[in-house]
Amino acid sequence: MSRAADSLRNPLKRARGLGSAKSGTGHFIRQRATAIAVGLFGLYTLGLILFCMTSDYANAIAVVRHPLNMVVLIGLVITMFWHAKLGLQVVVEDYVHTHGLAITLQWLIVFICAVAALAGVTAILRIASSRSSRRSTGTGSRRCVQAQVSPDRSCWPIS
Repeated sequence: MSRAADSLRNPLKRARGLGSAKSGTGHFIRQRATAIAVGLFGLYTLGLILFCMTSDYANAIAVVRHPLNMVVLIGLVITMFWHAKLGLQVVVEDYVHTHGLAITLQWLIVFICAVAALAGVTAILRIASSRSSRRSTGTGSRRCVQAQVSPDRSCWPIS
C-alpha cells in the first residue's frame, strides 16, 4: 500500500494488530491502588518507628505484637512487593525487546518479589510469636538474657 493511501486510513485501522488493549486499565488501577496502600501503610509504619525509637527492646516487640500493628506491617510488606512487581513489569515490557529475555525477567521478578514478601511476613510473624520479651545477648551454652548481663558485659549462668 502506498504512503498516500496509508495516510487516509482511520487511526483505529492502523492500530489494529499492534497488541491487546484489554488489561492495560486494570494494571494501571492496580498500580495506583497499591501505591496509595503503600503510602498509607508507610505513614502508619513511620509513626510506629518514631514511637519505638525511644523505647526499649521489649516495648518494641510489644508494639509489633499488637494485632493492628502486625496487620499493618504485613499489609505494608505485601503491598510494597506487589507494587514493585507491577512497576518492574512495566519497565520490562517497555524497555526489553527480546521476547525470551522479557519472559525470563518477568518470571524472575515474580519469583524474587514473592520470596521477599514471604520472608518479610515470616519475620513479622516470628517476632509476634516469640515467647520471651527479653533479648538473648550471648551464644553457646552461656546464653545471656538482657536482664542478667552484668556491667562488665559478662553473662551470668542461667539456672
